[in-house]
Amino acid sequence: MEKFRDFMALVRWQNVLMTAIVVYVMEKWVATPLLCAAYFGEQLPWYVLFLMTFACCFIAAGGYVINDYFDVKIDAINRPDRLIVTRGVSKQQAMQLFQILTAVGILCGLASAWLVRSWVLAVIFVFVPGLLWFYSASYKRMFLLGNLIVSVVAALTPLVVAIANVAYLKQHYSSINGIDVLSLTTLPHDIYVWIGGFAVFAFLGTFIREVIKDMQDQMGDRELECHTLPIVLGESTTKIILTVLVLIMAAAIVWLAWWVIPSPITARYAIFGLLVPLACTLYLLLAARISSDYRTAQNVMKFVLLMGTLFSFVVTRLL
Repeated sequence: MEKFRDFMALVRWQNVLMTAIVVYVMEKWVATPLLCAAYFGEQLPWYVLFLMTFACCFIAAGGYVINDYFDVKIDAINRPDRLIVTRGVSKQQAMQLFQILTAVGILCGLASAWLVRSWVLAVIFVFVPGLLWFYSASYKRMFLLGNLIVSVVAALTPLVVAIANVAYLKQHYSSINGIDVLSLTTLPHDIYVWIGGFAVFAFLGTFIREVIKDMQDQMGDRELECHTLPIVLGESTTKIILTVLVLIMAAAIVWLAWWVIPSPITARYAIFGLLVPLACTLYLLLAARISSDYRTAQNVMKFVLLMGTLFSFVVTRLL
């Protein structure tokens, strides 16, 4: 039982569950309402959604495992009480787990890509695991590159839903006589715009959280000569950069809630679900002095990311 708990902690089951939630709500609460509004109805078969969700979750889990595999020395300094690889799980077991999770994830991803006839989806499901490997092995120690890679991968999670739905639509409807050509022309655009908005939110929010995490892990990162933002530019400058990014995110939320899709429910959700937690993140960040302070700030930012995903429920009611 102890070994099982170690494996679950190693794959970050809470984050993997969050990945599954993102894929599901993008399909059920954004893509499907858009399709129904255009009189197409839900298109993506359940087994394609199942394979795609499994692919994202297994690849993400493998990424967490290989990250801990390469970060044993850093984690021994930054979070010795939470060190799993070499204590609860051997390095050999961790590598085997990474290989199994990644292989299953790639196979599920390629199967879903073949079913919807999308080479773009296939490339993503092959490219991302390799990117996560190189990120863990070296890129995360480079200035900004590691943060950008994690943010791009986070943004791709909702985007695979858009890519799959558009590919499936074009495969089944582009050659049928009598189909509403205008709907088929504008619908892919609408799907990409709406889900793309969530992808941009995921990118920016993840980038902010990753930099806060770098501030939390400065001690171990300095020992291993990592070139993270707070180490290269210093804490004060990094806090200024993060403040600007948080304000940009807040401004985008205000613009969306009051000008793009204005409604009472949108305004209330934006204020209490997004802007207030975002303000708390900024306050905690600016007041942070020690590692545990930064941990609290990045956990609140994780909550903001969750609430941003669940904003799709509001979108469903407005489409």
